[in-house]
Amino acid sequence: MGDERVYRISFMQQGEVYELYSRHVSQGGLLGFVEIEELLFGERSKVVVDPSEERLKSEFEGVRRIYVPMHAVIRIDEVERQGVSRISEPSDGGDKVAPFPMPVYTPAKPD
Repeated sequence: MGDERVYRISFMQQGEVYELYSRHVSQGGLLGFVEIEELLFGERSKVVVDPSEERLKSEFEGVRRIYVPMHAVIRIDEVERQGVSRISEPSDGGDKVAPFPMPVYTPAKPD
């Protein structure tokens, strides 16, 4: 168990910042997407229930793998232990998150 990696992934989704934890993150087979597998959520037996984590659990219930557009990803961290997944509003303060400038892929035209 100590050698299993845990990743914290933050990305934008419909004007909100999603922060998820998972076991596997990769470039994936779809061009321009980050593949996230084995989502991790806290135990349901906790006395205190976080409504945003419960919303994430219900939104991703039964999902084995998600594909997030690369331009929506804010950050991916490898962490020592799992935290609480959450949905939050983008910060209005000093943090300014701008999308990473990326060229648009256009296939070459055959001559």
